[in-house]
Amino acid sequence: MISRALAIATLALSLVGNAAAEKVLIGTEAAYEPFAYKTADGKLTGFDIDFTYALCQAMGVECEIIEQDWDGLIPGLLSKKYDVIIASMSITEERMKIIDFAGPYYREPARFYGPKGSGLEDTPASLTGKKVGVLRATILEKYLRKHFPDVDLRTYPSQEEVYLDLSARRLDAGFAAGSAVQFGFLGKDAGKDFEFFGDSHYDGEIFGLGSGMAVRKEDTQLKDRMNAALKTIRENGAYKAVNDKYFSFDIYGM
Repeated sequence: MISRALAIATLALSLVGNAAAEKVLIGTEAAYEPFAYKTADGKLTGFDIDFTYALCQAMGVECEIIEQDWDGLIPGLLSKKYDVIIASMSITEERMKIIDFAGPYYREPARFYGPKGSGLEDTPASLTGKKVGVLRATILEKYLRKHFPDVDLRTYPSQEEVYLDLSARRLDAGFAAGSAVQFGFLGKDAGKDFEFFGDSHYDGEIFGLGSGMAVRKEDTQLKDRMNAALKTIRENGAYKAVNDKYFSFDIYGM
C-alpha cells in the first residue's frame, strides 16, 4: 500500500511538473503603441503584451513573447517560429485562407491625422494627390487603396516611421487605428502640432471581425483553449484590468 501511494504521489508530481513546464510561444510586433511597444529601458509593454500574459495565466501555461517585424509575422507562424500571433492582427477572409484565428479580442476603426490647421478633410476629393502614410501590408493600406484610390500612398514597415516622416513634413497625413495614434503620437511632444481630422473609418469587408489571435490551421485545440481563456478573463475581470490601464472605454467593442 505504501509503495502504491508513493507511486501515485510520484505520478502526480510528474504531471504537475509537466503542466508547469508547458510553454506557448507568442509572436508580436513591438512598434505599435499602446498595443505593443518598448519603454525607455527596453521593456516590452502595451495592451497586447498585458493581454497575452492574462490569457496565458487563464490557460495555465507559460508564455514566451518573440518579437518579429510585421511583414514576417505570418511567415514566422507558418514556419513554427512561434505558436500564436498576438499583434492586433485583423481577422480577414484573405488571411483565413492560410491561417486561423481565436477571438476576436478587440475591434477598432481607423482615423486620418495630420498637421493642425491643414484644412484637410477625410474625403477622396480633399486627399487626392496628397501623400498619406500607412503601415505596409495591413488592412489599413487595403482600405485606402479601395476608398481613396487617388492619394499618393506611402507604405512603411513600422508605424514609427510614418510618424517620423509626417513630423518631417514628408507626408501630408497618416492613417491608422485611432488609439494607436492617440497614444503613440498625438499624446507625445513629437505630435503636439498634429491632430485627427474627419470621422472614424470602418469597412467590415476589409477590416473583418476585429483583431484576433492567429494560429496555424491545424492547431484547433490551441485555438479552442485560447477562446475559452478569453471568455474566462472577460468574466473574471482580468481583461477589464488590462483594458482600463490603457483605455477609457471598453476596446472589446462587442
